[in-house]
Amino acid sequence: MLLKGEFMRVAQQAVTRHPWLAMVMGLFLMVCTHAVQARTSQEVQALSTMLTTELPREGQETYLKIRQGGPFPYEKDGTIFGNRERILPREARGYYREYTVRTPGARNRGARRIVCGGLVPAEPKACYYTQDHYASFRMIVDKP
Repeated sequence: MLLKGEFMRVAQQAVTRHPWLAMVMGLFLMVCTHAVQARTSQEVQALSTMLTTELPREGQETYLKIRQGGPFPYEKDGTIFGNRERILPREARGYYREYTVRTPGARNRGARRIVCGGLVPAEPKACYYTQDHYASFRMIVDKP
């Protein structure tokens, strides 16, 4: 096992012998960093959208409850969504809130959610639907 000092010495020797290695490692880190950054507003707008009428019936019910300010059937509804997946635009913590979209036959909350962003939960600036537990989102729009 290499200690920190030994690791640095080995790394410096590798870069001295192979100067292109530092460049390749730098490019690799740059690509990795870009891949995990939150999307810009333009990128999110490029995400597919869906009309509220295209939501599953349960999603339409949840969306209506969000607009009415509740009540919500699940304890976690209305809690802060951290956007750890970094698919939605980067915002301050507390901007996004998540709501469960009931999945018929599921014994738990299932994988379907609506995530809304805005300072006033009942008046969100934008809402997103995910049917795969935050792996992908579609922006919900009221009009075509």
